[in-house]
Amino acid sequence: MCFTMLIACVQSDVTFADPAANLNRVLAWMETAAEKKKDCATEEADVVVFPECMLTGYAFGSRQHALEVALEIDDPIFQKLGQAARQWGQFVTLGFLESAAGRLYNSAVLIGPDGVVGCYRKIHLPHLGVDRFVDRGDQPYQTFAAATPRRGRAQIGLAICYDASFPEPIRVLGLAGADIIALGTNWPVEAARTAQIVPSARSLENHLYFAAANRVGHENGFDFCGLSSICGPDGVVLAATDGDQETMLLAEIDLAVARNKRIERTAGTHIIDRFADRRPEFYGSITEG
Repeated sequence: MCFTMLIACVQSDVTFADPAANLNRVLAWMETAAEKKKDCATEEADVVVFPECMLTGYAFGSRQHALEVALEIDDPIFQKLGQAARQWGQFVTLGFLESAAGRLYNSAVLIGPDGVVGCYRKIHLPHLGVDRFVDRGDQPYQTFAAATPRRGRAQIGLAICYDASFPEPIRVLGLAGADIIALGTNWPVEAARTAQIVPSARSLENHLYFAAANRVGHENGFDFCGLSSICGPDGVVLAATDGDQETMLLAEIDLAVARNKRIERTAGTHIIDRFADRRPEFYGSITEG
């Protein structure tokens, strides 16, 4: 079984409060990702990562307006995305505002050829944009399987923007077996240092792949910095943007590298294993209120 995959990380603008327009934008990017096989030694992209709130926009001024735009997980939009995923043989993850039983979440969904694979609701909420009005995520961090006949099974951990500013969520996903962290984000220009530092740090700490898809453009007083990246185990930057242009990053990854946590830098004398060497019995204060 082949354990090499191609990740596409989409740095895109978003049309505020217009899911139909953003669906068309996503479908066009998915087709572009499929066409990229002409430029790569490998086949078309297997995993395509989009920004936070890609379908709905982010900079809402009230909960009521956000609820009017929010989508339920069985909305036909997700069925159309599943059809496109099946057509192109892709798994895609993207953000949206989710309406569920009267509650409002900032969510990310993973969709594959067979439809919705899993959904994550943002747990860490900054006082910023729509996150001022949404409900806190109510489910634990978990990984979701992206399995293809020709590529094997990748475990994808979903996180959203501010989640990555805390080391604990990404470590939990790493311990759960994540090969890839797919982070959709809406980093404004003031968060440029976060965009430049956090992806490498989290991939280094957990020896896994980290795809950070940030949006670009202007929305209701916010300018977004771009600076998307794909980082590999040990924090190596595999692909990155240096600005706020719309673009797509591509990186070929080897899942076997992420799964081998035992790093032997010098045979027999310099071995690092950031999972096996943990001492969780001394970390209790982390979870204290």
